[in-house]
Amino acid sequence: MRISARTDYAVRAMAELAGSPDRPLKSEDIATRQDIPLRFLFVVLSELRRAGLVRSLRGPDGGYELSRPSEEITLADVIRAVDGPLASVRDLRLTGLEYPGAAAALPDVWRAVRTSLRQVLEGTTLADLAAGTLPRLVAERVQEYNDNVRAYPPFPTRR
Repeated sequence: MRISARTDYAVRAMAELAGSPDRPLKSEDIATRQDIPLRFLFVVLSELRRAGLVRSLRGPDGGYELSRPSEEITLADVIRAVDGPLASVRDLRLTGLEYPGAAAALPDVWRAVRTSLRQVLEGTTLADLAAGTLPRLVAERVQEYNDNVRAYPPFPTRR
């Protein structure tokens, strides 16, 4: 899975909104706090508004706020709003996907990847993120990641 700038900015903006549930935040404040280019943030907030995840309030005390409690919005909801499906293979449905010969088992790998992504992203809410208390599954995956990085340091990248 490639996490686009749009997804990264959207999740960070939503976390900022979840961290300030008592008052709307101005887009300039979100952009400054999260180091997001303001013009890009306007586009992302517009997509999130169309998806029904945020609402905008006009006036001197206006800004943006979550459209429902942060406990009810998952990271998967945010990603789908700005980037579409969590995992797709050439925009094909994974149900019924088949490959011939030596690649016959590959659709099951793609299904497992999608299931793993859904478990993490649908199991993590904006409230979890804003509070810094991630679900046990996420903590376990972070530990696995850290163990693998120590055991198998990344190769230097070529430029």
